Amino acid sequence: MTDNKVPYVPGHGLLDGRTAVVTAAAGAGIGGATARRFLEEGARVLVSDAHVRRLKETEEALAAEFGADAVAALPCDVTDDAQVRVLFAEAVRIHGRLDVVVNNAGLGGTAELADMSDEQWDRVLDVTLNGTFRCTRAALRAYRAAGLGGVIVNNASVVGWRAQAGQAHYAAAKAGVMALTRCAAIEAAVHGVRVNAVSPSLALHPHLAKVTSAELLDELAAREAFGRYAEPWEVANVIVFLASDYSSYMTGEVVAVSSQHP
Repeated sequence: MTDNKVPYVPGHGLLDGRTAVVTAAAGAGIGGATARRFLEEGARVLVSDAHVRRLKETEEALAAEFGADAVAALPCDVTDDAQVRVLFAEAVRIHGRLDVVVNNAGLGGTAELADMSDEQWDRVLDVTLNGTFRCTRAALRAYRAAGLGGVIVNNASVVGWRAQAGQAHYAAAKAGVMALTRCAAIEAAVHGVRVNAVSPSLALHPHLAKVTSAELLDELAAREAFGRYAEPWEVANVIVFLASDYSSYMTGEVVAVSSQHP
């Protein structure tokens, strides 16, 4: 696999004074990279994840680097609406307000459609699409109550556009996230809330490396114009852009984070 040589981009204070919730933020994936980038850009962040141990480790590491006042953590399973409601109530209680929500929680898997069980289909849809719905609904309610506007950034995927064998459940969920993003944006605009999504192609992180063969990763990377995978922080950079005032006129958009060629 091609080694990445791209230099890390430093923060520029794009989110100074903002408060944010980032779901599925434990570990070294896109959620964890987004939480770090937000902190580097001056935001205060509430990270959440269903994995309690990894979430605690993430909180401690980020707090040691950015200060305990800048980082809070709360376990949340996005398939449980009661937990989602508590998460957003706590975000407002801890930081006094809510400015940005990143709905990153998702679940993949590989199964041919003819062999896929109802349980496999339902689990992926419940975490990836229904979880995004629950968190988007909670965020919109919080923004509407505060009357201060806000931003939501959802994590979709290029498989919501492009066919891939073994990914019918995940592709359907991510296509649903795209449609949810566009519809929510129209409804939220009257409240001064922007709703957009990123659509990454291949961003490599330890969990993906564990569940995907090196051969498949090499094949997927070869399809990219740069011949390499994206670093999670490269996706997070686009999320920062969508969360910041630099994208003030954008809503209902799904931004591909990809160098994939036909």
